[in-house]
Amino acid sequence: MTAPAAILPEPRYPAKIADAGTALARIAALSRPLVFTNGVFDLLHRGHVTYLEQARGLGGSLVVAVNTDASVRRLRKGSERPLNSLDDRMAVLAALGCVDLVVPFDEDTPHDLIVACLPDVLVKGGDYDVTTTVGAAEVVAAGGRFVAIPFRYRRSTSALVERIRDASGAQPAMSSKAP
Repeated sequence: MTAPAAILPEPRYPAKIADAGTALARIAALSRPLVFTNGVFDLLHRGHVTYLEQARGLGGSLVVAVNTDASVRRLRKGSERPLNSLDDRMAVLAALGCVDLVVPFDEDTPHDLIVACLPDVLVKGGDYDVTTTVGAAEVVAAGGRFVAIPFRYRRSTSALVERIRDASGAQPAMSSKAP
């Protein structure tokens, strides 16, 4: 005899995903200080989650803007990228406790979104600085700050993709990005 099927609760993460049309209103409703970061987040790894946890610790809420699939392809990360669709990447990020809202952006950079929401803290990884980060000048001019979080764990999605490819014996996809 089998037990009756349990009624499972619905996942909570979908409520933390905004679409482009509602993003600004949803961002405005978040707790301040507002922390903002962005990226592709194709294969989430230890470096990503450490970075996101540290970013969240800088304020009252964390917004993560995610490149759409078309935007990722324009970054020239390789013809096979992104490996995960935008919906999947946003779902994984939204499931993290440190992330308050995930929003997509289709432009090459999130400059317009950053300027529209003017976060209190704009965060990027340790390979960026205030002069190389889009929107940083506007955030600082409005009284906010820019923070570059140093890499604690040297991880790279591109390097991970190469390791997987090497392990499988697959041929690398052509990329126009310089080594």
